[in-house]
Amino acid sequence: RALSVSHRDAGVNYGKTAGPDSNLLDENSLDFNLLELYPLNSLKWYDFCFREVLTNRIVRSSNDLGSVLHSVQEKNSVVLVSIYRTPENIVRNILCHFERLDIRNYVLIGPHSPFLLDLSRRGHPVIDASQFSDFSQLAKSINFQDSTVDLIKEILVKAYATKKSLELGYSTWLVDGSTLPISGDSFSDSFSSAGDFYIGKTSRLIFLRSSSSTLKIWTDDFVYNAASLVDTLTKESVSHDDIIFYGVEKLLEKQNIKYNSIEDMQLALDIGTVRANQTSFDTKNRFIFWSSETELDVIKRQLAHLDLWVVDSDSSCTGVFCHRS
Repeated sequence: RALSVSHRDAGVNYGKTAGPDSNLLDENSLDFNLLELYPLNSLKWYDFCFREVLTNRIVRSSNDLGSVLHSVQEKNSVVLVSIYRTPENIVRNILCHFERLDIRNYVLIGPHSPFLLDLSRRGHPVIDASQFSDFSQLAKSINFQDSTVDLIKEILVKAYATKKSLELGYSTWLVDGSTLPISGDSFSDSFSSAGDFYIGKTSRLIFLRSSSSTLKIWTDDFVYNAASLVDTLTKESVSHDDIIFYGVEKLLEKQNIKYNSIEDMQLALDIGTVRANQTSFDTKNRFIFWSSETELDVIKRQLAHLDLWVVDSDSSCTGVFCHRS
């Protein structure tokens, strides 16, 4: 209504005040409060593809976890992505790459930081592991040193989030930030029905099919035992990024539980083995990964060579990737 009214005040062109120049409105109809503005956080957000953006989905307790997992799951599948010790521009590339591949069933797990909170504000669901309020209860049966408390918390939250996802009936991927899917089908459950556990220690991947047998194994005790191995694996010079994957394998072997090796299946390709003239992947390859020691410039150069680097110099996505709903 305000845009449809033009008040003509007395001035150079008018000798007297003419009032509104619209016959549809008069002075008495202007009863609305122009100062009644609503806060931005109460308004719906939409992206460039006109999809609603659900902001501030931050998990800080087990009560929050179930609803967030339910909101992201697709085809009863969830991808948990650890962004611990992952450079910010690598994380942004992961998210742009997910957007390009139309992968939307993910939740980021990381320590409390302004960057993590900014990601949640922009619509990415996150688990704030540092402030996970159930930590004291989860850690009640674990003896740990003060120097490893953050690492214990990290392993506990990752293992617990996996357990919660399985309990909700979702097959679950646990992936490190140094591992990238090659295609939109990389996270699909295209494995044979033989076995529910798939582990890649080197490629930092775990896939667990939701089943009654998996739930009988991945219990609270399993979560505690995985975290309890932190000191042992650290003394064996296992890197912090590898600990949960080594720990899960060790626990399964201890219980004589059969699992499948992602490395043996050749599902993941080491970025260090990519040839200079290589522009395509073997049909078996579903992921590409790199070690913690790989320099950032090398990672960017190799991913760009394979058309897997999709952020620009400002760490923004190189394009807008829209998909049919």
